[in-house]
Amino acid sequence: MTASGRADAPEKPDSSPGDDADAGAPVAPEPKRRSIARTALLVLPAQVGFRALEATLPLLYAFWFGRGHETDVYYFAWAVFAFAGSLVFSMHQDSALVPILAEERLRRPDGLARLRGSLLAHTWLIGGALALLVGGGALAWFRLRYDDASFASAAWMVPPFCLYLVAMSTRTFFSTLAVVERQFFIQPIASFLGMVVNVAILALSHARVGIAIVPVASLAGEIVAAAVLASFALRALELRIDLCFDRPPALRAFARLASSEVGGGAVTRVNPVIDQLMAGLSSVAGGGTMLRYSGDVALLPTSLLQAALLPVLMSHLADDYARRDLATIRRTVVKALLSVCGLLLAASVLLYFVRSPLLRLVFLHGAMDEAGVERMANLLPYHLVGLAPFGALLVLARAHVATRNGAIMISMGILNASSNLVFNLLFFQVLGLEGLALSTSMVHTAVAVVFWFRFRARLARLEQHGADPA
Repeated sequence: MTASGRADAPEKPDSSPGDDADAGAPVAPEPKRRSIARTALLVLPAQVGFRALEATLPLLYAFWFGRGHETDVYYFAWAVFAFAGSLVFSMHQDSALVPILAEERLRRPDGLARLRGSLLAHTWLIGGALALLVGGGALAWFRLRYDDASFASAAWMVPPFCLYLVAMSTRTFFSTLAVVERQFFIQPIASFLGMVVNVAILALSHARVGIAIVPVASLAGEIVAAAVLASFALRALELRIDLCFDRPPALRAFARLASSEVGGGAVTRVNPVIDQLMAGLSSVAGGGTMLRYSGDVALLPTSLLQAALLPVLMSHLADDYARRDLATIRRTVVKALLSVCGLLLAASVLLYFVRSPLLRLVFLHGAMDEAGVERMANLLPYHLVGLAPFGALLVLARAHVATRNGAIMISMGILNASSNLVFNLLFFQVLGLEGLALSTSMVHTAVAVVFWFRFRARLARLEQHGADPA
């Protein structure tokens, strides 16, 4: 899998990542650099336009499938595979791969083609093995949890969910290559084309198959999006990808950092599983479904943030770290925090006041009943409490990853999951489903605060040592 590589001209022999001894050597040219705000504003219309269809998915699910036991089965299965997906997905998207590729492009561009090829080959190997392992475990767990009819529905979802993990990891790999090259417009286009296929399959098949068709449609859409991104990387960007199983120093460095990020992400992904399990303990029919729908609405502003701003922020911070420009990193993160928290606070106030008419407008159609919509209106304020802290969490997580501080992600994941369990047990007893929503908000707040203090400590250590501290 190769194409001519305009960014891969030989420069110098390989050396260990992070070695500043070659700082005086010639380096490869960087992509053109615009300000973060300007780039994000340019990307935002494309994200809004092309990802609008993706934002309607919860509405379509509510319209076609309503709420009930079958939807709860799907969302529990989704939570299980989202947990497994974090083991693959977080290996690339907004991960240590961005700063590592940025530094390799700056210092050792001659080895990029084989580094990319090795990363992709290992992704397929590890992702495929993991998918088989998770699929077998999921089947065993569903057999214990569900009766025959529900088990048949859950088991139908397992094969497409397994293939979805591999397709997702492929898509995020090529999406990361585009981010490193400062190409931010292709991702929303690829997502849109994938979503068109996804929704078309759902529209044609939902009445006949039911909610079990959702993983199949998601898989088809993911394959289309991955194919678009791969074609763009190979043809438009002319990036060389020489498939191999080499293990250069950069790959080993990524493996060390990614293992911490993956571990932290996997621990954190336990939260939706626990939330769905506890929602199932309530006496509310479709409680897990309503918890998920209301949470999706509350976090909708952050979906645009993650799509338009955070990839741009990540690429800038990674390039600044490659040059060890710590003063710029600090200013950039503080400005991003102030902007993001301010915008999300305003969004949370607006959503609070319009929640009832908004939810009735978008959800009270098809199979969704009025009582379910009213309960979602009661749940939404508890989700909104954590909206601004969640935005801060997203910014600070990328700041740590960009400065190659992914080693803290396991401890942060443990903090996240343990806090969620404690808050769930505390608030569920008092508030029921609303307590689960409030628990999530409190977790976001606690994790954001700890992330901030650990980011300040990270910069202090870097300033003291002048490079990566031992």
